[in-house]
Amino acid sequence: MSTKLVVLRLSGVLQSWGYNSEYTYRNTGLFPTKSAVLGLCCAAKGLNRGSDEEHEFLEAVAGCPMTAVALPRTRTVGEKNWSVNVRRIEDFHTVQGALNAKGKQQVLKIDGRQQVRANGSKVLQCDVTYRQYLCDSDFLVVIEMDAKVADDLKDKLSDPDWGIWLGRKSCIPSAPIFAGIFQNIDAVSNELLQGKALDKFTCQHEVKDFEQGTDTLMDNPIDYAVDKRERSHRRVKICEAKR
Repeated sequence: MSTKLVVLRLSGVLQSWGYNSEYTYRNTGLFPTKSAVLGLCCAAKGLNRGSDEEHEFLEAVAGCPMTAVALPRTRTVGEKNWSVNVRRIEDFHTVQGALNAKGKQQVLKIDGRQQVRANGSKVLQCDVTYRQYLCDSDFLVVIEMDAKVADDLKDKLSDPDWGIWLGRKSCIPSAPIFAGIFQNIDAVSNELLQGKALDKFTCQHEVKDFEQGTDTLMDNPIDYAVDKRERSHRRVKICEAKR
């Protein structure tokens, strides 16, 4: 089977890549998740959640290995270049209108009494959630996939049908995400990494065998339908940059 490398540039002031939390505390990993990246591709193609077209696309890319490359960030002050360290920050949100076990909106109660405004409307319960973000991070994501699937993605990633973001809707890309389609990793290095090999960068590689990996993530998407989101596991290994 002929394959090509689809490369995305994920750059933004804020990014968030959740993989192990969905409720009150929503953490972010240090690398983009495969679930989020393929979800981004589905949005670019305009695929409805849970649709047959979405299932067909996810089946076509299910076994495609993904590598995320952490790019160093620098800031110029005068004549000096300073490296920028990636930081995690935490924000909190209030979510109004939480649902109870019967699927109805919960109303705020104090001393057992429902709280009602002067106009007679009920005051809905607010839940607080804590959400993490990455600041000052920049990634290249490389996905090896069937050549036809890669070519079909090219135009959509360049001109997405729907809005795309870096993990959450508040995380807007600061540059176009489509970086190109390449035949091999050497071409990626020459074009996008100033000729440097991958081992000069800290990378998270998806591996085929369990023994080759160092961590298992439940972020390989099977279905994005809101009422039945489903993911399977994938094995990854982080390789630190060689100096």
